[in-house]
Amino acid sequence: MAAKDDPVVIKKYANRRLYNTGTSTYVTLEDLAGMVKRGEDFTVQDAKTGEDITHPVLTQIIFELENKDGQNMLPIPFLRQLISFYGDQMQMIVPSFLEQSMSAFAKEQERFREQMKSAFGKTPVDLMKMAPMKALEEQTRRNMELFQNAMRMFTPFPGGAPTGAAAPEPAKKEASEKADDLQELKEQIAAMQRKIDSLS
Repeated sequence: MAAKDDPVVIKKYANRRLYNTGTSTYVTLEDLAGMVKRGEDFTVQDAKTGEDITHPVLTQIIFELENKDGQNMLPIPFLRQLISFYGDQMQMIVPSFLEQSMSAFAKEQERFREQMKSAFGKTPVDLMKMAPMKALEEQTRRNMELFQNAMRMFTPFPGGAPTGAAAPEPAKKEASEKADDLQELKEQIAAMQRKIDSLS
């Protein structure tokens, strides 16, 4: 019998039906999405082999949600950038980077909610729905920009210029303005590298 704090086991059968062993009921992907939103931990197992298939099932939930009208949350540029990382040498760092970014965003979501409430007051519901999307888009855009800057640090000639070549004035100005961001990135990459080293 599973301990109280253990994740609920969801069994997936060959007919694609999902069975919640905690409540002894059949559930849908929508039910699992609700469990995620409520913070309920669960794993999904293939009923026949016992294989852990949580990742593909969660991915399927995202696919279903993205295909609902007005629900899509992942901007096309982000999806293109994400696809481009598959098979790339930086692929092993991307999951940790995205996990840290989303954790940071989750911690800040209450602050975002309060800011939106004070900014929009009694604005119509539709506008209130659009604002979080724009906030997430902006956060995602900034994260990807920071990540691209981090990747440039791994190339021998950042920006395509040979080492030692004089940088044009706009580049010097931009480098000066982003000094703090780059320092923060270096610290994040060092932390991710330590995590990767501990895993290997």
